[in-house]
Amino acid sequence: MQDADSRVPIHRARPQPEPILTEESTVLQPGLFTGTPTVIAEPPDPRATPFPPLVRTNPLTDQSSLAACALPYQQELKLRGKSDYTITCFLSDLKMFSDYVGRDTPVGRINKAQVTDWLMKLKFGTTGRMPAPKTMARRVTFLKNFFSWLARDGILREDPSASLALERPSQAPMITVRFPASTGKQHRERSLALPASFTTIFKQYQAQFHPTNELFPCTDRNLNYILARAVKAAGIKKRVTLQLLRDTFAVQQLRSGTPLETLREKLGLSDEAWLESREKYRRLAFPK
Repeated sequence: MQDADSRVPIHRARPQPEPILTEESTVLQPGLFTGTPTVIAEPPDPRATPFPPLVRTNPLTDQSSLAACALPYQQELKLRGKSDYTITCFLSDLKMFSDYVGRDTPVGRINKAQVTDWLMKLKFGTTGRMPAPKTMARRVTFLKNFFSWLARDGILREDPSASLALERPSQAPMITVRFPASTGKQHRERSLALPASFTTIFKQYQAQFHPTNELFPCTDRNLNYILARAVKAAGIKKRVTLQLLRDTFAVQQLRSGTPLETLREKLGLSDEAWLESREKYRRLAFPK
């Protein structure tokens, strides 16, 4: 039997000095999309090195998913000296875009149509509330920043956001005509300014009809019926067609000083079609 005065010796662990971070040191950081740990490397002396820790990930390729791009993109933004606010906003936009097209979608499969469809969905969604112009402008900036980074680093061959227009937020309404990539009609895409009164009319239309996929469902026959009623109400006796309205618009544009190339873009004509139409409009606008 053991003596009552005997005590089991207690070995107190000496406090360990804090580990010195070296170039090979690693820490864990939660993932932006999945919450799973991600290993990152610290610089030799964080106090003397102005750059943030580098993310250890597999090299990105065109088959990498959008989710896999999140941490490298965050690192890229930091290295470029972007503010914390900008980084937070851009990463939030990336998550929204990933939720729309699919987080596991390879970046090399994302095309222009998906990019523009996401912007249109945000702008004319089912909530009935249009985002502020500054918000939409920032999302365009995010897309151009994100995909230009992938293209610049050779991950993408083509930048699907390259043709997006970076415009200052404006209260003037404008309509952008776009076509799916499968139609091969990208040369017909264009933007047209609308009268200021359109904004009020459009909001009333949204409140009444709640459009989702199609804004104004209409066929060629419907347009011809509308035109016929307008011609009758105006008391015009001559035959009026939609093509005649298009030609009249082109002639008026040329007479007002619109450059030929600008007119071609407004009409959405291909180079081949423009060669046939250019001289016709020139003769009608400036007959000898």
